[in-house]
Amino acid sequence: MSLPTLRQILGLPAFRGAELLSGQARLDGQITWVHVAEVLDAARLLSGGELLLSTGLELARTSPEARVAYVRSLAEAGVGGLGLELVQWLKEVPAEMLQTARMLQFPILVFRSEVRFAELTRAAHERILRPAVSEDEPLLESLLDALIEAGLGQRFLERQLGTLLRLPSRPKSTLLATLEALLMAQFNIAKAARKLGVRRQSIYYRLEQLRGMLGELESPEKRFGLWLALELLKRQG
Repeated sequence: MSLPTLRQILGLPAFRGAELLSGQARLDGQITWVHVAEVLDAARLLSGGELLLSTGLELARTSPEARVAYVRSLAEAGVGGLGLELVQWLKEVPAEMLQTARMLQFPILVFRSEVRFAELTRAAHERILRPAVSEDEPLLESLLDALIEAGLGQRFLERQLGTLLRLPSRPKSTLLATLEALLMAQFNIAKAARKLGVRRQSIYYRLEQLRGMLGELESPEKRFGLWLALELLKRQG
């Protein structure tokens, strides 16, 4: 699994509103996970490479010296970056924090309008847990080869897509194409609809069918399994 860089995380649609204020030289650092934390001693809980998200609640209440110490502790812990929502508690990044971050080349990114941290973490974790999809991705090819060589391909397909594969030809092909479009669009209904050339209402309807047949579709692990199954299905012709 290839970990994404901070640059790639910021390129995700969910992070479209992010503005990078410092640490441009660290854009190619790998991001291992995304955490939401307000406590000022968060660094002791992290193992390095994380992108930390905060509303700035405790930062707004504490002293300039404590804010400088906070940035230093994150940088020393190898944290991949700090994302701040500048809406309720902070309207701007305190000058001493920004100065320290720039001196240490530590990435601080900000959101100047309200964002849902749950959506940010979900999008980032999907990218972290799912390799970038491409036909020449060695890991994807090796996984497919391993499943086939071990004689587990058909069983894997059955576990991932079983109910769907037993449908008549026309609804099966329609729902498989819809599932692939949703996965490629990270379940963005509008994008999937544009790709398939149908109305969004059709995608919503088909998504409910897919959920009824395949169960929950929210976890990154589930989505990666489905993507791998679709690629395996293409190999079978």
